[in-house]
Amino acid sequence: MSTAVPIIRQDGEGEQMWFAGGGVFTWKATAAETGGAFLMLEDRMERGKMTPMHLHPEQDEAIYVLDGDLLVDIEGEQHAVGRGGLFYAPHGVAHAFMVTSETARVISFMTPGSGESFYREAGVPITTDEIAARPADFALLQQVAERSEHIELVGPPPFTAPEPAPASSAA
Repeated sequence: MSTAVPIIRQDGEGEQMWFAGGGVFTWKATAAETGGAFLMLEDRMERGKMTPMHLHPEQDEAIYVLDGDLLVDIEGEQHAVGRGGLFYAPHGVAHAFMVTSETARVISFMTPGSGESFYREAGVPITTDEIAARPADFALLQQVAERSEHIELVGPPPFTAPEPAPASSAA
């Protein structure tokens, strides 16, 4: 018998967490709510946020870009993925991404939902604006990943930092 429950969440609804890898995510569907079938989160990130090269041994990951632009590396090949675009990394496939626009907002979908513990251990619930504005903490990300069976960090981010956005000039 499934333990899944119906879920309805509107824009802005869901538990929000700062993530050690950078950015703020909102839980749209947890593994407990889906009976372990999947997890879904909305991630809001700023220019230059990048992930280390990593893989998920037992989870497939799909990322749909709601707004903004990413540069995605999947097994050494880089691809630009913009608004309305998707990238999918089956379990065991090394991948990474970097935000190249000023901001980006994506939906991340992972199946099965067993990897949720990694995100919770590498995150902090947002209770203040200061927590939401924290910079990435790759040392914490590495520590949590080393204890997790749901992710393997296999290398540094395979990107060079993006050029700063042009400053707007006042007329």
